[in-house]
Amino acid sequence: MASFYAVSDSIREKIIMTAQLLLAMFSFAFVTSITPGPNNLMLLASGANFGFKRTIPHMVGISMGMALLLILTLAGLGSLFVAWPAAQTALKLVGVAYLLWLAWKIASAPVTDNQEPATHKSIAAQPMRWWQAVLFQFVNPKAWMMALGSVSSFTLAGEQYLWSSLVLVIMFTVVNLPTVSVWAGFGVFIQRFLSNTQRQRYFNLLMAGLTAATVFMIVS
Repeated sequence: MASFYAVSDSIREKIIMTAQLLLAMFSFAFVTSITPGPNNLMLLASGANFGFKRTIPHMVGISMGMALLLILTLAGLGSLFVAWPAAQTALKLVGVAYLLWLAWKIASAPVTDNQEPATHKSIAAQPMRWWQAVLFQFVNPKAWMMALGSVSSFTLAGEQYLWSSLVLVIMFTVVNLPTVSVWAGFGVFIQRFLSNTQRQRYFNLLMAGLTAATVFMIVS
């Protein structure tokens, strides 16, 4: 009987530990996905300029790219930066250049009067495509922080590494897409306030400034 209670206590303890791990994964994925960063700022601008439906491929690409980045980090990509710091420096330089280019594209975007549908306004020729959003995660400093931070914090050692890694990827995929979509939805909401060219210009300049400011996430 004593051994039965000992086994029961062991199972109960494992269930509690698993629940705590899942809650910690969810909290980290939610907070890091919904807080401001390059992805969310671009979704905000895209939602305001193109509408929610045309921004869906961008959102899906972010979630796919985040999942791929996690998988590669779990497979050992993160350790590459430890062995070759120059690779991380090169990636940072690419990230800085790309973010500044995006900021310039947003700031120089054409504006239209309120007689033209909002979805025809453009921060570029068209919304970011899904594959572009996937690739962007590899030069996105916040995405790397999320991947490296979650892998180092929530994966378990030994035989439990594989299942904890799988759960982590699934958790991020499930949480990331609906949370980033909030930013695109907010962009759609503020379309009504961008009823003249002056407001549109101010909005684009604000988004460009915030996007450029994320460079400090890389160089700091």
